[in-house]
Amino acid sequence: MQITFPHMGDMVVAVKALFQELGFTVVPPPPISRKTLNLGVKYSPEFACLPFKINLGNFMEALDRGADMIIMGGGCGPCRFGYYAEVQEEILREMGYDFSMYVIEPGIFSNLRKIRESFGPVSARKVLSAVRLAWNKALAIDEIYRLVLLKRAREAKEGQVNKLYADFLRKIDETMSVDRVKRIKREYREILEDMTGAYKRGIPLKVGLVGEIYLVLEPFVNLEIEKKLGELGVEVERDLYMTNWLLNFLHLRNDGKLIKRAASKYLDSFVGGHGIDTIGNTVRYARKGFDGVIQLGPFTCMPEIIASSILPAVSKGEGIPVLTFFFDEHSADAGIRTRLEAFVDLLERKKVQARKGTGYKGEIVYGQ
Repeated sequence: MQITFPHMGDMVVAVKALFQELGFTVVPPPPISRKTLNLGVKYSPEFACLPFKINLGNFMEALDRGADMIIMGGGCGPCRFGYYAEVQEEILREMGYDFSMYVIEPGIFSNLRKIRESFGPVSARKVLSAVRLAWNKALAIDEIYRLVLLKRAREAKEGQVNKLYADFLRKIDETMSVDRVKRIKREYREILEDMTGAYKRGIPLKVGLVGEIYLVLEPFVNLEIEKKLGELGVEVERDLYMTNWLLNFLHLRNDGKLIKRAASKYLDSFVGGHGIDTIGNTVRYARKGFDGVIQLGPFTCMPEIIASSILPAVSKGEGIPVLTFFFDEHSADAGIRTRLEAFVDLLERKKVQARKGTGYKGEIVYGQ
């Protein structure tokens, strides 16, 4: 059995470790490229969202490399994500691929039963060992990346933080020891925490990132927007990480109450996907004193479209600028960069005005 799965940010490192530790051969999808995108676009329904197309391209590339089992997430509710696996499986079989597909559904106990059915008997000790290793890798990656998002704005040499993070990922990927993972995490956390240089723009600017999970976590599809913000001297913070999403997805944690409470003034019902999270976290960032918020979503994504229609009221009511980007296969780097630069200039002027006591009543800027 040769296992593959969708590529989403740096979590490929943890997922690969999980199945390797269980004794399976892993065929991770290659890093997402223009080829991946073109394959997905060619064989997907025209109005499928960008994550669907990228995932399909991932699977085709991995199956061509010898994979014969696909691990894919499932879901429920208004978001179309719950249908991805069914439609992608049908498309791939019509193309002549021979494989099996295992779909991870919300809730942990149903998945434990399905694991035994799909992968055969695996000892509890082996499962616990694999989960412990993968989970510690995922926690380490998320913890260090939180610092990366802050420290890019203060690096003394352009690209210094990106190089450190690439070295960190390589070491985490290579080790299969939990103790070694923890040592590597401590080492790089100390290095990053010691980076206390001056802000590139002379003043601290902090932006909250909200939106659909795939667009937030995968740098290829959001055109490396977090790196661009760091280069512009902006600290970035987001609440959406694979570890906390997974805990909520498996019903092991419930962060929804806090977010729903924050969003309730503007949106008080579930609209699918991360729609209510987008509103709730925008409110929270505004009340924490952030300078602005950026929303990311795939073109045609209903939950994020609903959220984007409410964000003007949030922006005005909470006094925080909001920039919205919807991405598809036609999105271009130059257009994103131009809008980001204009938005950051707006935030800088807002901060200067606030220091002078001229006040600010909120503003919203749209990008596509």
